[in-house]
Amino acid sequence: MSRRLGRYISFGAVFLISFALWVTAAQSKTATTVPAGDVLFKPSPVQEEAERYLGRYLMQYHFRRVSVNDSLSQEVLSRFLDQLDETRTYFVASQVESFQKEIGNNIDDEFLAGKADAGFRVYNTFLKQAKQKMHFMIDLLDTARFDFSVNETFDLKRNDAPWPSDMAELQDRWRKEAKYQVLNLKYSGEEPDEKPREVLLKRYKNRLSLLEQQSDEDAFRAFNYALTTSFDPHTNYFSPLDYENFQIDMSRSLEGVGAKLQNENEYTVVNEIIPGGPAFRGGLLKKGDRIIGVGQGKEGAVVDIVGWRVNDVVQLIRGKKGSVVRLKILPVSQGNKGPAKIVEIVRDEVKLEEQSAQKEIIMHNGRKIGVISVPAFYLDFEGQKQNKPDYKSTSKDVREILAELKKEGVEGIVLDLRNNGGGALEEAVKLTGLFIPEGPVVQVKNSHGGVMVLRDKEADVGYSGPLAVLVNRYSASASEILAAAIQDYGRGVVIGGRTFGKGTVQSILKINRPFNFFYKKNDDLGQVKLTIAKFYRISGESTQHLGVTPDIVIPSFIDPEKVGEDTYTSSLGWDVISPASHSQIGRLSEGDVSFLREKHFGRIHSDSLYARYVNDLDVLNSFRKKEIISLYEPDFKVEMDRIEGFEAQWNKEEEPDMLLMQSAAIVSDMADLLQEGFAGRDVAPLQANGK
Repeated sequence: MSRRLGRYISFGAVFLISFALWVTAAQSKTATTVPAGDVLFKPSPVQEEAERYLGRYLMQYHFRRVSVNDSLSQEVLSRFLDQLDETRTYFVASQVESFQKEIGNNIDDEFLAGKADAGFRVYNTFLKQAKQKMHFMIDLLDTARFDFSVNETFDLKRNDAPWPSDMAELQDRWRKEAKYQVLNLKYSGEEPDEKPREVLLKRYKNRLSLLEQQSDEDAFRAFNYALTTSFDPHTNYFSPLDYENFQIDMSRSLEGVGAKLQNENEYTVVNEIIPGGPAFRGGLLKKGDRIIGVGQGKEGAVVDIVGWRVNDVVQLIRGKKGSVVRLKILPVSQGNKGPAKIVEIVRDEVKLEEQSAQKEIIMHNGRKIGVISVPAFYLDFEGQKQNKPDYKSTSKDVREILAELKKEGVEGIVLDLRNNGGGALEEAVKLTGLFIPEGPVVQVKNSHGGVMVLRDKEADVGYSGPLAVLVNRYSASASEILAAAIQDYGRGVVIGGRTFGKGTVQSILKINRPFNFFYKKNDDLGQVKLTIAKFYRISGESTQHLGVTPDIVIPSFIDPEKVGEDTYTSSLGWDVISPASHSQIGRLSEGDVSFLREKHFGRIHSDSLYARYVNDLDVLNSFRKKEIISLYEPDFKVEMDRIEGFEAQWNKEEEPDMLLMQSAAIVSDMADLLQEGFAGRDVAPLQANGK
C-alpha cells in the first residue's frame, strides 16, 4: 500500500464502511443543459481529465484487480443500460443491439484513454427517448379514454424481460403504465381530493421539465456510476459538489429527517436510517423505501420527485427544526410495488444520545434477561484524541450498562445489533473484547495481499455469562465483525436473520493533479471512494457477500431479495484466508447449540403469536413475488384492498418485541445450561465484577 494512500486510511475513514453513497446527482455551476432541441452532450476537457485520473486510481488502488478488456466493456454497458432503463421502458431492441455492436467493445479502450464518449452516446439516446415518453404520456392523458373493463395485465418486474422489439410495442407498454398509475392513484387514497388524470398530468409535465434541465454533468456522473460500480457497488466518483454534500451529510449538522438517500434509476431510495435521527425514532421509514413525493407541513401539496436529482430531493426534505415534512413512499416491505403511503416526520437534528446504547430487562420464566440495544458503533474521535474523560464511545457505554445490569441480577444478556449498519471499527473490536479474553477479533486484507490482525488487548472480561447476539439483514460491517467473533470463539449464540454481508473497507482519495500555475480552482477534479480492503473472521472466512449465518434463525419481514450485499451484481465474492491464531473459549459446544436450537423450535411450535407472525410473513412474500397485476378494475381494487388491509395489520405488530422475547427465551435456556455446566467447558458463576 502506498504511503499516500495510507494517509487516508484511519478509523475515521473506516467509519465510512457502513455508509453507501447517498448523493449521486447534483448540478455543476458550469454544466451545460440541453435545450428543447436535439443538441447532444459531450464530455468537457475537465471531465475528460477527471476520467483519466479516475481510471488510474481504480487500476492502482482498488482491491479487485480487474482485467480491462472487452468483457469489462460489455459489463459496464449492460450495467449502464440497466441503470438507465431497468424496466425496459425507454430503449428498443435495435438501439441496444446498436450499442452492443458499435461501442460495446470500446468502453475499455476509452477507459484507458480517459474518454467517456460511449457513455455520453448512450445517455443522449436515453434522454431523447425519455422526453419522447413524457410527451406520449401527456398526450395520452389529454386524449385517451381508458377501458378498465378489459381483461389485460401490466408487468411490474421487467429487468429480465426482452427489450421491446419496436416503438409500437414500447408505446403499448407506456399506455399500460399510464393505465396502471391511474388505477393506483384511484385506489391508494394518495390524492383523495384530486382526479387521478389531473395528478398524473402534473407529474408528467414536471418530469418533462426536469428532463429539459439535464446537464452534461448528469451524463458524466451517470456513466461513471455504472463504471465504478462495475468494480464493486461501494466504489463511486464524487464531483466537487457531490463531495461537498457528502461531507455535510457525514457531519450530520443539517436538520432534516435523518436518512441517507441515493438514486436507483428514476427513484430516490432510502439507503440508510441514521441512528438518533427523526426517521429512526419514528420507525416509519425503512431502508429500501422509495420516496416518490415530498410535501411541506401537514397540508402542503405533495410534489412528485420521481426523476429528480438526489441533491434536489435532499434540499426539499431538509428544513427548519420542528417543522413537518410528508414523504410519499413505495414501501420496501411490499416490494416497492404500491400502493403508496404517506409518512409524516417532524424535522430535527440527529440526537447523539439516541445513538447511544440502551438497556432494558425482560422477564422469562422468572429470570431477568438484560437487553442492550446498540444502534451504531459510535466514537467521539476528537474527544478520544484529546483524552477527554467523558468522550462518548460504544464500548465505554456498554461496559457501564453491563455493570448496572449485573447489579440488577440479570442471568443473561441479549446484545441487539438489528439495523446496526456499522461505524467505528475500533469500537467493534473493543466491544467484542468485553465478552472475550485477550485475542484477535478480525483480520483485514489489503489489495496487495497483506493481512493485519486487529486484537482485543484487554485481558479483563466485562461479562462472562450467557450471551446472545441478535442480528438481521440490516446488521452490517462492524456488527458482522462482532457477531462473527462471538460465534467463532464459541462465546455465545447468534440469533435472527443472515446479516447484510458487507465485508469491505472503503477510503476516499482526492484526485490530485501535478501542480500547474494555469489550473483554476474551479477545475477541481473531485474525489474517489473506492474499496481497498476486505474483512475476514478469525476463522479465515470473509464476512463479505454471505454475511454471518445465525446459529438460530428467526425469519424476518425484511425482504432478502431487496436488501443485502448479494443483491448487488458486482459485489466482491466470499473467500477464505488462513485463520488467526486464537484460543477457543469453548463455552458453547456444537452440542449445546443444537440443544438450544431444538428447545427454541419446540417452544415456537405451540406459540400462537409466532404462528401468526410466520403466516403474515408468507402473505407478505406472496405480494412481493407478484410480477403481474391485473388492469381489470374489479380485480385491481380487490388486490389493493388486500395489500392495504395487510399493511394496516402489520404496522400494529410488535415484531421487535416478539423477536426479543424469543431471544430472551433462548438466553434463559443458556442459563439453564450454565447451571448444569456447558458441554464444552464449565463456566464460573456470574459475579458482579464480571470475572
